[in-house]
Amino acid sequence: MKNQLEQARKFHELHRSGSPLILVNAWDAGSARTVQQAGAQAIATGSWSVAAAHGYDDGEELPFDLVLSNLQRIRNSVDVPITIDIEGGYGRSPEMVKENVGKIIERGAIGVNLEDRHMDGSGLYSIEEQVLRIAAVRAAADQSAIPLFINARTDVFFQSAAHEHGDANIEEALRRASAYAKAGANGIFVPGLCNEKYIGALCKQSPIPVNVMVTSESPSLQTVAKLGVARISYGPRPYLMMMEALKQASVKALALQGF
Repeated sequence: MKNQLEQARKFHELHRSGSPLILVNAWDAGSARTVQQAGAQAIATGSWSVAAAHGYDDGEELPFDLVLSNLQRIRNSVDVPITIDIEGGYGRSPEMVKENVGKIIERGAIGVNLEDRHMDGSGLYSIEEQVLRIAAVRAAADQSAIPLFINARTDVFFQSAAHEHGDANIEEALRRASAYAKAGANGIFVPGLCNEKYIGALCKQSPIPVNVMVTSESPSLQTVAKLGVARISYGPRPYLMMMEALKQASVKALALQGF
């Protein structure tokens, strides 16, 4: 499936409440190819993993040129839809975000994740600010004639530990989901959300499909599917698992030095 427009349309169709799209996040061309060979219907990158694989910290420390070149190599290695984590869009202003997303689309992506947190750690963009940024992404997609899937990430839950989450978190997440949807978002991504009650509430009331991320505290995949989730991401977990396996293999091999 080579055609970008066809891929974009297919990717939208893969988001089904109760029968979620599962994305085992990749970080480079090799990992993307392996994930596709395992049967993946689409490839998604995770910003933390991509940055770490290039020797950088998360938080837009990875130069944007490397984001683009990494995407190009992935595009050349797989033939399924690709969605890219672009963190905060590599720009605070809507104009900068629009320009950067245009470059992402040019290189073949059919989806992006866009966060609502400030990269300097100063909290979240206001709803009003983030709406303008999402609208800019939609404008970039409209200009390209590619129905880009905008996965609007909110860190309402990710800012605090699971035991601190309450009704106020879900109310804020729903406010943002509604506003982001009106601005042109196609999905709402809520990393850090693990409570079954709140997952179910968000899925029932969100105007757009819900995406959750697998963590050690997450319910089973079967449970979140029954709650109505339409997309499940693995975030940095695959990369961390691979690096731990590499570390253990290295320790075992290097222990033989000088035998």
